[in-house]
Amino acid sequence: MASGQLGRESWAKMGFSMRAVIQRVGRAEVRVEGQVVGRTGRGLLVLVGFGTGDTPETVEAMAEKIVNLRVFDNEQGKMDRSILEMGGGLLVVSQFTLYGDCRHGRRPSYSKAASPESARPLYKAFLIALQDLVCASNISLSEGQFQAMMELESVNDGPVTLLLDSEKNF
Repeated sequence: MASGQLGRESWAKMGFSMRAVIQRVGRAEVRVEGQVVGRTGRGLLVLVGFGTGDTPETVEAMAEKIVNLRVFDNEQGKMDRSILEMGGGLLVVSQFTLYGDCRHGRRPSYSKAASPESARPLYKAFLIALQDLVCASNISLSEGQFQAMMELESVNDGPVTLLLDSEKNF
């Protein structure tokens, strides 16, 4: 079975839980120390976090899911087009805080987030997977800076914001 065709049961058996927040944007940019390091016009802003146990196969499947999400309007105004069909841009920003567990106490726990040493190669693999999927399309790919303090500015389009979890909890 191809990585992008994993069903709910397959994800659950693997025990992986990559997370992403996808926002349809009119534009977005990310800055580090006041300098723009990544930007996109109309397209998708992808905030991505990696959990303990995630693998390159996990990130490939998530990349395929994201580029095929039908979140852009067709001629009738119905969300029925993917970024592959519409073109535009992807801005990808790593964000370990997607694993913040606030169920107990007042301070988030990040115990299920992958360590920076584990997450960095997964982030790079995710970017490579996205690039491979969009290389034949009119889609630009831009990124934030891994493990940097970043300022993120975006203009949501819709707004459309989706949560993805490889365990399909949401």
